[in-house]
Amino acid sequence: MPDRALTIGDRTVSDNSDPYLIAEIGHNHQGDVGKAEWLVRMAAKVGASAVKFQKRDNKTLYTKKMYSQPYIGRNSFGPTYGLHREALELGRPEYERLAKVAADVGVDLLATPFDVPSVDFVTHLGVPAIKIASADVTNLPLLKYAAGIGKPLILSTGAASLTDVQRACAAILPINGELAVLQCTAAYPAPPEVLNLGVITAYREQFPGLVIGYSGHAIGIEAALIAYSLGARIIESHFTLDRTALGTDHAFSLEPEDLARLVDGLRRVRAMLGSPLKRKLAVEEEALRKMGKKLVAAREMPAGHVLTATDVAVKSPGDGLPPYWLPEVVGRALVTPLLADEEITFGVLRPR
Repeated sequence: MPDRALTIGDRTVSDNSDPYLIAEIGHNHQGDVGKAEWLVRMAAKVGASAVKFQKRDNKTLYTKKMYSQPYIGRNSFGPTYGLHREALELGRPEYERLAKVAADVGVDLLATPFDVPSVDFVTHLGVPAIKIASADVTNLPLLKYAAGIGKPLILSTGAASLTDVQRACAAILPINGELAVLQCTAAYPAPPEVLNLGVITAYREQFPGLVIGYSGHAIGIEAALIAYSLGARIIESHFTLDRTALGTDHAFSLEPEDLARLVDGLRRVRAMLGSPLKRKLAVEEEALRKMGKKLVAAREMPAGHVLTATDVAVKSPGDGLPPYWLPEVVGRALVTPLLADEEITFGVLRPR
């Protein structure tokens, strides 16, 4: 089976690695570069591998009708949908500032481009990988364009069928083999019954050479921990400083203390998974001796006695001949006498 490995910046992600944890900031900065910077610093402080933003060229991305349609309500930052999106958008000076901050604090800065101009934007910014949103799994022109840049691609697959995902991979891989596929459910938030984390296992079977991950919109950290245990090695969770803030993503985002718990939990899960090699461990020896069993004499017996099944008892501690040797003991004569409860060893038995 091919090795699963994807190098993003100076980190190599594989089945044997720690998870590559992406703190998805998106537009939780609300168009404020100061908030964005603080989110970057906090994500780095609690141990994220990367922070991720979203980039749109809004007038390229939306039809005129959608751009100009009224957009009102608690989460609106503008009177029309287009102006709402423009208010949340950061420009090149802001991104360059954030890239410097990310480099200073030791996290990768990623961004999801939603259109071709935005692919060029994030490429010129120098991101180490390009994240593709679930909404673009069927957008083969964008997938091929992004693949041609030559940077690793991370593809979320919410609201997609397996056929959609296979088609996307078939479009990307001949151009760029550096691809990771993330299970995702495009519901905000996503309740437990629609997470379908078992898809992670299916993806690992379907795409044996690709790193598989999980992009989460569930509330809490449990789904991400389960995803890692199933083989997801890229974990993406939305990140905010305040779940009550304006914006649709805040409510299911992790606050700093939650992200810190996730980082710690993922490390613990990796430790718990350990090795697939089943063997006795040194840490188990004391318990095995105390609770295990051995073969002993059921009663006092003289030398020359031929053992029957009723002559042999199985008792603790387990520091002698294990009970699975019983068939090899029965029918053999003693070369020395035994007292009741005395240990039976091959040394006290006449060879067959």
